[in-house]
Amino acid sequence: MPTAIELAEQFQASLVGEASQVFIGLAPLELAQAKQISFLSNPLYRQQASDSLAGALILSKADLDFLQANPSANPSKRVYFVSKNPYVTFARMAQYFAKSSSLKYMSGIHPSAAIDATAIVPASCHIGPFVQIGAGVKLGERVVILGNTSLGMNTVIASDTLVYPSVSIYHDIQIGERCIIHSGAVIGADGFGFAPDFSSAGGEWVKIPQTGRVVIGNDVEIGASTTIDRGAMSDTMIGSGTKIDNQVQIAHNVTVGDCCVIAGCAAISGSTKIGNFCIIGGAANFAGHLTIADRTTISGNTSIIRSITQPGKHFTGVYPSMPHSAWEKNAAILRGLDKIRQRLRLLDKNKTTES
Repeated sequence: MPTAIELAEQFQASLVGEASQVFIGLAPLELAQAKQISFLSNPLYRQQASDSLAGALILSKADLDFLQANPSANPSKRVYFVSKNPYVTFARMAQYFAKSSSLKYMSGIHPSAAIDATAIVPASCHIGPFVQIGAGVKLGERVVILGNTSLGMNTVIASDTLVYPSVSIYHDIQIGERCIIHSGAVIGADGFGFAPDFSSAGGEWVKIPQTGRVVIGNDVEIGASTTIDRGAMSDTMIGSGTKIDNQVQIAHNVTVGDCCVIAGCAAISGSTKIGNFCIIGGAANFAGHLTIADRTTISGNTSIIRSITQPGKHFTGVYPSMPHSAWEKNAAILRGLDKIRQRLRLLDKNKTTES
Protein backbone atom coordinates (compact mmCIF):
# COMPACT_ATOMS: atom_id res chain seq x y z
CA MET A 1 0.00 0.00 0.00
CA PRO A 2 1.45 3.40 -0.94
CA THR A 3 2.23 6.07 1.63
CA ALA A 4 1.02 9.66 1.41
CA ILE A 5 4.46 10.98 0.50
CA GLU A 6 4.85 8.39 -2.27
CA LEU A 7 1.52 9.39 -3.78
CA ALA A 8 2.26 13.10 -3.46
CA GLU A 9 5.60 12.73 -5.22
CA GLN A 10 4.23 10.49 -7.97
CA PHE A 11 1.30 12.81 -8.77
CA GLN A 12 3.02 16.16 -8.23
CA ALA A 13 0.79 17.26 -5.36
CA SER A 14 1.82 19.24 -2.28
CA LEU A 15 1.37 17.18 0.87
CA VAL A 16 -0.17 18.52 4.06
CA GLY A 17 -0.27 15.98 6.89
CA GLU A 18 1.39 12.76 7.98
CA ALA A 19 3.76 11.55 5.25
CA SER A 20 3.79 7.92 6.40
CA GLN A 21 0.00 7.44 6.29
CA VAL A 22 -0.94 4.53 4.00
CA PHE A 23 -4.00 4.26 1.75
CA ILE A 24 -5.84 1.38 0.10
CA GLY A 25 -7.80 3.26 -2.57
CA LEU A 26 -10.29 6.00 -3.41
CA ALA A 27 -13.96 6.49 -2.53
CA PRO A 28 -16.70 9.17 -2.78
CA LEU A 29 -16.86 11.80 -0.04
CA GLU A 30 -19.93 10.28 1.57
CA LEU A 31 -18.50 6.73 1.67
CA ALA A 32 -14.75 7.18 2.19
CA GLN A 33 -13.15 5.84 5.36
CA ALA A 34 -9.88 6.48 7.19
CA LYS A 35 -7.66 4.54 4.78
CA GLN A 36 -9.30 5.92 1.65
CA ILE A 37 -8.79 9.07 -0.43
CA SER A 38 -11.54 11.28 -1.80
CA PHE A 39 -11.45 14.54 -3.73
CA LEU A 40 -13.01 17.99 -3.78
CA SER A 41 -13.09 19.90 -7.07
CA ASN A 42 -16.32 21.89 -6.70
CA PRO A 43 -16.79 24.43 -3.88
CA LEU A 44 -20.45 23.40 -3.67
CA TYR A 45 -19.28 20.21 -1.94
CA ARG A 46 -17.15 21.87 0.73
CA GLN A 47 -19.61 20.99 3.49
CA GLN A 48 -19.73 17.38 2.32
CA ALA A 49 -15.93 17.32 2.37
CA SER A 50 -16.01 18.80 5.84
CA ASP A 51 -18.30 16.00 7.07
CA SER A 52 -16.46 13.22 5.23
CA LEU A 53 -14.58 10.49 7.10
CA ALA A 54 -11.98 10.27 4.31
CA GLY A 55 -8.43 9.87 5.53
CA ALA A 56 -7.20 12.11 2.72
CA LEU A 57 -8.58 14.68 0.32
CA ILE A 58 -7.33 15.83 -3.07
CA LEU A 59 -8.21 19.52 -3.35
CA SER A 60 -7.13 23.00 -4.40
CA LYS A 61 -5.28 25.51 -2.22
CA ALA A 62 -8.46 27.62 -1.95
CA ASP A 63 -10.49 24.66 -0.71
CA LEU A 64 -7.75 23.70 1.73
CA ASP A 65 -7.76 27.23 3.17
CA PHE A 66 -11.53 27.06 3.59
CA LEU A 67 -11.45 23.70 5.38
CA GLN A 68 -8.55 24.70 7.62
CA ALA A 69 -10.51 27.76 8.70
CA ASN A 70 -13.19 25.39 10.01
CA PRO A 71 -11.65 23.33 12.86
CA SER A 72 -14.45 20.74 12.81
CA ALA A 73 -13.57 19.97 9.20
CA ASN A 74 -10.10 18.74 10.06
CA PRO A 75 -9.88 15.27 11.60
CA SER A 76 -6.56 15.06 13.42
CA LYS A 77 -4.95 12.57 11.05
CA ARG A 78 -6.43 13.74 7.73
CA VAL A 79 -3.96 14.17 4.88
CA TYR A 80 -4.36 16.72 2.09
CA PHE A 81 -3.01 16.44 -1.46
CA VAL A 82 -3.03 20.00 -2.77
CA SER A 83 -3.22 20.21 -6.55
CA LYS A 84 -3.72 22.90 -9.19
CA ASN A 85 -6.17 20.54 -10.90
CA PRO A 86 -7.72 18.24 -8.26
CA TYR A 87 -9.99 16.43 -10.72
CA VAL A 88 -7.09 15.40 -12.95
CA THR A 89 -4.98 14.39 -9.94
CA PHE A 90 -7.90 12.27 -8.74
CA ALA A 91 -8.20 10.63 -12.18
CA ARG A 92 -4.50 9.77 -12.34
CA MET A 93 -4.47 8.48 -8.77
CA ALA A 94 -7.58 6.40 -9.53
CA GLN A 95 -5.74 4.87 -12.50
CA TYR A 96 -2.89 3.96 -10.19
CA PHE A 97 -5.13 2.11 -7.71
CA ALA A 98 -7.25 0.54 -10.47
CA LYS A 99 -4.20 -0.88 -12.19
CA SER A 100 -3.18 -2.79 -9.09
CA SER A 101 -6.62 -4.39 -8.77
CA SER A 102 -7.68 -4.74 -12.40
CA LEU A 103 -8.03 -8.01 -14.27
CA LYS A 104 -4.80 -9.39 -15.67
CA TYR A 105 -5.08 -11.10 -19.04
CA MET A 106 -2.48 -13.81 -19.41
CA SER A 107 -0.89 -14.17 -22.82
CA GLY A 108 -2.12 -17.03 -24.94
CA ILE A 109 -4.71 -18.12 -27.48
CA HIS A 110 -7.93 -19.87 -26.50
CA PRO A 111 -8.32 -23.16 -28.39
CA SER A 112 -11.70 -22.11 -29.78
CA ALA A 113 -10.28 -19.00 -31.51
CA ALA A 114 -10.12 -19.11 -35.33
CA ILE A 115 -6.98 -17.37 -36.59
CA ASP A 116 -5.96 -17.24 -40.23
CA ALA A 117 -2.49 -18.63 -40.92
CA THR A 118 -1.36 -15.31 -42.42
CA ALA A 119 -2.29 -13.24 -39.33
CA ILE A 120 0.52 -11.93 -37.11
CA VAL A 121 -0.30 -12.48 -33.42
CA PRO A 122 2.64 -11.96 -31.02
CA ALA A 123 3.05 -14.41 -28.15
CA SER A 124 2.37 -11.61 -25.65
CA CYS A 125 -1.24 -11.19 -26.89
CA HIS A 126 -4.34 -12.59 -25.20
CA ILE A 127 -6.93 -14.04 -27.62
CA GLY A 128 -10.19 -15.08 -25.99
CA PRO A 129 -12.74 -17.78 -26.85
CA PHE A 130 -14.46 -17.81 -30.25
CA VAL A 131 -12.45 -14.86 -31.53
CA GLN A 132 -12.15 -14.70 -35.34
CA ILE A 133 -9.03 -13.14 -36.85
CA GLY A 134 -8.93 -12.77 -40.62
CA ALA A 135 -6.18 -12.98 -43.20
CA GLY A 136 -3.40 -10.42 -43.02
CA VAL A 137 -4.34 -9.08 -39.57
CA LYS A 138 -1.41 -7.65 -37.59
CA LEU A 139 -1.53 -7.28 -33.81
CA GLY A 140 1.01 -5.41 -31.71
CA GLU A 141 2.50 -6.59 -28.44
CA ARG A 142 0.20 -7.27 -25.49
CA VAL A 143 -3.01 -6.70 -27.44
CA VAL A 144 -6.06 -8.23 -25.70
CA ILE A 145 -8.96 -9.48 -27.84
CA LEU A 146 -11.78 -10.88 -25.71
CA GLY A 147 -14.40 -13.47 -26.60
CA ASN A 148 -16.64 -13.45 -29.69
CA THR A 149 -14.84 -10.52 -31.29
CA SER A 150 -14.23 -10.50 -35.04
CA LEU A 151 -11.27 -8.85 -36.80
CA GLY A 152 -11.61 -8.49 -40.57
CA MET A 153 -8.78 -9.10 -43.01
CA ASN A 154 -5.79 -6.73 -43.11
CA THR A 155 -6.80 -4.94 -39.92
CA VAL A 156 -3.91 -3.57 -37.83
CA ILE A 157 -4.12 -3.07 -34.05
CA ALA A 158 -1.12 -1.54 -32.29
CA SER A 159 0.38 -2.50 -28.92
CA ASP A 160 -1.47 -2.56 -25.58
CA THR A 161 -4.94 -2.09 -27.03
CA LEU A 162 -7.85 -3.80 -25.25
CA VAL A 163 -10.89 -4.99 -27.21
CA TYR A 164 -13.80 -6.18 -25.06
CA PRO A 165 -16.15 -9.05 -26.03
CA SER A 166 -18.45 -9.03 -29.04
CA VAL A 167 -16.81 -6.19 -30.95
CA SER A 168 -17.00 -6.26 -34.76
CA ILE A 169 -14.00 -4.74 -36.51
CA TYR A 170 -14.29 -4.93 -40.29
CA HIS A 171 -11.51 -5.27 -42.86
CA ASP A 172 -8.67 -2.78 -43.42
CA ILE A 173 -9.12 -0.96 -40.12
CA GLN A 174 -6.18 0.71 -38.38
CA ILE A 175 -6.24 1.14 -34.59
CA GLY A 176 -3.47 2.75 -32.55
CA GLU A 177 -1.76 1.98 -29.25
CA ARG A 178 -3.42 1.78 -25.83
CA CYS A 179 -6.95 2.05 -27.18
CA ILE A 180 -9.98 0.63 -25.37
CA ILE A 181 -12.96 -0.62 -27.38
CA HIS A 182 -16.03 -1.65 -25.43
CA SER A 183 -18.51 -4.43 -26.14
CA GLY A 184 -20.87 -4.15 -29.06
CA ALA A 185 -18.89 -1.50 -30.92
CA VAL A 186 -18.87 -1.81 -34.72
CA ILE A 187 -15.93 -0.26 -36.53
CA GLY A 188 -15.80 -0.13 -40.30
CA ALA A 189 -19.36 -0.91 -41.34
CA ASP A 190 -20.41 0.61 -44.67
CA GLY A 191 -21.28 4.26 -44.63
CA PHE A 192 -24.83 5.22 -45.58
CA GLY A 193 -24.20 6.13 -49.20
CA PHE A 194 -26.87 5.72 -51.92
CA ALA A 195 -27.46 7.60 -55.17
CA PRO A 196 -31.12 8.15 -56.20
CA ASP A 197 -32.08 6.92 -59.67
CA PHE A 198 -35.81 7.52 -60.02
CA SER A 199 -38.19 8.36 -62.82
CA SER A 200 -41.95 8.34 -63.29
CA ALA A 201 -41.67 4.63 -64.09
CA GLY A 202 -39.89 3.81 -60.82
CA GLY A 203 -36.27 3.38 -59.86
CA GLU A 204 -33.92 2.52 -57.05
CA TRP A 205 -31.34 3.72 -54.57
CA VAL A 206 -27.96 2.77 -56.05
CA LYS A 207 -25.43 1.74 -53.40
CA ILE A 208 -22.12 3.63 -53.45
CA PRO A 209 -19.26 1.24 -52.58
CA GLN A 210 -17.59 2.20 -49.32
CA THR A 211 -13.94 1.56 -50.09
CA GLY A 212 -12.22 3.75 -47.48
CA ARG A 213 -10.96 2.73 -44.05
CA VAL A 214 -11.34 3.76 -40.42
CA VAL A 215 -8.09 5.06 -38.92
CA ILE A 216 -8.02 5.47 -35.13
CA GLY A 217 -5.12 7.15 -33.29
CA ASN A 218 -3.46 6.28 -29.99
CA ASP A 219 -5.18 6.36 -26.56
CA VAL A 220 -8.70 6.44 -27.98
CA GLU A 221 -11.59 4.95 -26.00
CA ILE A 222 -14.75 3.84 -27.82
CA GLY A 223 -17.91 3.15 -25.83
CA ALA A 224 -20.29 0.22 -25.95
CA SER A 225 -22.46 -0.11 -29.06
CA THR A 226 -20.82 2.88 -30.74
CA THR A 227 -20.58 2.69 -34.55
CA ILE A 228 -17.88 4.23 -36.70
CA ASP A 229 -18.48 3.84 -40.45
CA ARG A 230 -15.72 3.38 -42.98
CA GLY A 231 -15.11 6.08 -45.57
CA ALA A 232 -16.68 6.03 -49.01
CA MET A 233 -13.35 6.60 -50.80
CA SER A 234 -11.20 8.47 -48.27
CA ASP A 235 -10.86 7.41 -44.61
CA THR A 236 -12.88 8.08 -41.49
CA MET A 237 -10.38 9.46 -38.95
CA ILE A 238 -10.44 9.52 -35.13
CA GLY A 239 -7.62 11.56 -33.54
CA SER A 240 -5.36 10.47 -30.72
CA GLY A 241 -6.62 10.93 -27.17
CA THR A 242 -10.28 11.21 -28.17
CA LYS A 243 -12.87 9.59 -25.88
CA ILE A 244 -16.21 8.45 -27.31
CA ASP A 245 -19.14 7.41 -25.12
CA ASN A 246 -21.72 4.67 -25.68
CA GLN A 247 -24.12 4.54 -28.64
CA VAL A 248 -22.47 7.28 -30.67
CA GLN A 249 -22.82 7.27 -34.48
CA ILE A 250 -19.91 8.54 -36.57
CA ALA A 251 -20.65 8.45 -40.28
CA HIS A 252 -18.41 7.91 -43.29
CA ASN A 253 -15.52 10.29 -44.01
CA VAL A 254 -15.92 12.10 -40.70
CA THR A 255 -12.74 13.47 -39.14
CA VAL A 256 -12.61 13.86 -35.37
CA GLY A 257 -9.55 15.70 -34.06
CA ASP A 258 -7.25 14.97 -31.12
CA CYS A 259 -8.43 14.90 -27.50
CA CYS A 260 -12.12 15.40 -28.18
CA VAL A 261 -14.87 14.02 -25.91
CA ILE A 262 -18.18 12.89 -27.39
CA ALA A 263 -21.00 11.96 -25.02
CA GLY A 264 -23.60 9.23 -25.53
CA CYS A 265 -26.06 9.16 -28.43
CA ALA A 266 -24.35 11.97 -30.35
CA ALA A 267 -24.46 11.62 -34.13
CA ILE A 268 -22.07 13.12 -36.69
CA SER A 269 -23.13 13.04 -40.34
CA GLY A 270 -20.86 12.22 -43.24
CA SER A 271 -17.76 14.26 -44.17
CA THR A 272 -18.03 16.61 -41.18
CA LYS A 273 -14.70 17.66 -39.68
CA ILE A 274 -14.49 18.14 -35.91
CA GLY A 275 -11.47 20.08 -34.66
CA ASN A 276 -9.13 19.30 -31.76
CA PHE A 277 -10.15 19.49 -28.08
CA CYS A 278 -13.87 19.74 -28.85
CA ILE A 279 -16.52 18.81 -26.27
CA ILE A 280 -19.75 17.34 -27.65
CA GLY A 281 -22.69 16.78 -25.31
CA GLY A 282 -25.05 13.81 -25.31
CA ALA A 283 -27.50 13.48 -28.20
CA ALA A 284 -25.97 16.43 -30.04
CA ASN A 285 -26.12 16.01 -33.80
CA PHE A 286 -24.31 17.45 -36.80
CA ALA A 287 -25.36 17.87 -40.41
CA GLY A 288 -22.95 16.63 -43.05
CA HIS A 289 -20.01 18.41 -44.72
CA LEU A 290 -19.47 20.87 -41.85
CA THR A 291 -16.23 22.14 -40.33
CA ILE A 292 -16.12 22.65 -36.55
CA ALA A 293 -13.29 24.77 -35.12
CA ASP A 294 -10.90 23.66 -32.39
CA ARG A 295 -12.05 23.80 -28.75
CA THR A 296 -15.72 24.14 -29.65
CA THR A 297 -18.23 23.06 -26.99
CA ILE A 298 -21.64 21.76 -28.08
CA SER A 299 -24.32 21.34 -25.40
CA GLY A 300 -26.41 18.18 -25.25
CA ASN A 301 -29.32 17.81 -27.68
CA THR A 302 -28.03 20.66 -29.84
CA SER A 303 -28.37 20.42 -33.63
CA ILE A 304 -25.51 21.94 -35.63
CA ILE A 305 -26.46 22.71 -39.24
CA ARG A 306 -23.74 25.25 -40.15
CA SER A 307 -19.97 25.26 -39.88
CA ILE A 308 -18.33 26.87 -36.84
CA THR A 309 -15.21 28.78 -37.82
CA GLN A 310 -14.20 30.60 -34.63
CA PRO A 311 -12.37 28.40 -32.11
CA GLY A 312 -13.32 28.21 -28.44
CA LYS A 313 -17.04 29.01 -28.75
CA HIS A 314 -19.90 27.33 -26.86
CA PHE A 315 -23.16 26.55 -28.71
CA THR A 316 -26.52 25.54 -27.25
CA GLY A 317 -29.75 25.02 -29.16
CA VAL A 318 -32.22 23.23 -26.93
CA TYR A 319 -35.16 24.58 -24.94
CA PRO A 320 -35.25 23.71 -21.23
CA SER A 321 -38.06 21.45 -20.09
CA MET A 322 -41.34 23.03 -18.96
CA PRO A 323 -44.85 21.86 -18.02
CA HIS A 324 -46.56 20.36 -21.04
CA SER A 325 -49.40 22.88 -21.02
CA ALA A 326 -46.87 25.74 -21.19
CA TRP A 327 -45.03 23.99 -24.01
CA GLU A 328 -48.29 23.70 -25.99
CA LYS A 329 -48.89 27.44 -25.67
CA ASN A 330 -45.34 28.24 -26.82
CA ALA A 331 -45.62 25.79 -29.70
CA ALA A 332 -48.82 27.46 -30.83
CA ILE A 333 -47.04 30.83 -30.83
CA LEU A 334 -44.15 29.39 -32.84
CA ARG A 335 -46.56 28.02 -35.46
CA GLY A 336 -48.03 31.51 -35.84
CA LEU A 337 -44.74 33.43 -36.10
CA ASP A 338 -44.95 33.73 -39.89
CA LYS A 339 -48.40 35.36 -39.70
CA ILE A 340 -47.18 37.70 -36.95
CA ARG A 341 -44.21 38.68 -39.13
CA GLN A 342 -46.48 39.43 -42.08
CA ARG A 343 -48.70 41.63 -39.89
CA LEU A 344 -45.69 43.52 -38.56
CA ARG A 345 -44.41 44.11 -42.08
CA LEU A 346 -47.82 45.39 -43.14
CA LEU A 347 -47.99 47.74 -40.15
CA ASP A 348 -44.50 49.01 -40.92
CA LYS A 349 -45.43 49.54 -44.58
CA ASN A 350 -48.57 51.45 -43.64
CA LYS A 351 -46.63 53.59 -41.16
CA THR A 352 -44.03 54.43 -43.83
CA THR A 353 -46.81 55.34 -46.33
CA GLU A 354 -48.54 57.61 -43.82
CA SER A 355 -45.33 59.46 -43.03
